[in-house]
Amino acid sequence: MSQDTSTPGAGEDATRRYYDSTDVDAFYRSIWGGEDIHTGVYLRPDEPVADASRRTVARVADRLADRLGPGRSVLDLGSGYGGTARYLAERFGCRVVALNLSAAQNAHHRATNAERGLTGLVEVVTGSFHDIPFTDGHFDAVCSLEALCHSDDRARALGEAARVLAPGGALAFTDLMAAEDTPAEALRPAVSRLGVDALATPSSYHRRLTELALTDVGFDDHSEQLLTHYTRLTAETHAREGELRRIVSGAYVDHLLENLPVWVEAARGGKLRWGVVHGRRAG
Repeated sequence: MSQDTSTPGAGEDATRRYYDSTDVDAFYRSIWGGEDIHTGVYLRPDEPVADASRRTVARVADRLADRLGPGRSVLDLGSGYGGTARYLAERFGCRVVALNLSAAQNAHHRATNAERGLTGLVEVVTGSFHDIPFTDGHFDAVCSLEALCHSDDRARALGEAARVLAPGGALAFTDLMAAEDTPAEALRPAVSRLGVDALATPSSYHRRLTELALTDVGFDDHSEQLLTHYTRLTAETHAREGELRRIVSGAYVDHLLENLPVWVEAARGGKLRWGVVHGRRAG
């Protein structure tokens, strides 16, 4: 996976600073809607980013559905603004623990839960998926949506996710990944903002989950969505550039306009992979 396995501290600090930034917060709320900030599954090229992102949440939830319901519990790793946690609580009536590094996002998450009457079902915990503060076998399911790409020790994060799964429990996550034959240096200009040197690959995730004795490990490949997603984000950012410059710094807008086309070209060149990785803990 091409990562430092000694300590995740530096990577976590970078991630926390990134998501606690007022510029980043304003961008995600305005362009993505501040609910589900994930790569989307698009039914048409001009679909709103927020609608496509919500469809991604539903795809992940479908992979967990048989393990969730009233009285069941799920852990959402890197929960962001809480869109996934609220979706799962509302759809299944299950208890959700939302683990996330960013204090700013977590404050917004808690406030939104209170407004929607979900405080009793969704618990927001500030913490790291490299050191999950729950006992072995605690959860019926674990999910994550594009959070592991920020990790500088993905093997450890997945080990923690598997540890807290109950026997028979389900794991499902999406992540930005590199194509198997893409050298790390080819994606470095794109991934620099993530605070890591390289992305995982589908095969590296499959290998790690197999090492952890998960069964039925698979990958629902939706990589074809990446070009649509990054093209859509780039177009939306250009179209709303004036609005963005009123609510975020000019330097951040300039960075977006430089960085998003890099992702578009990486997707167009087939250098990236994306989809739902899933597996089960033996019963």
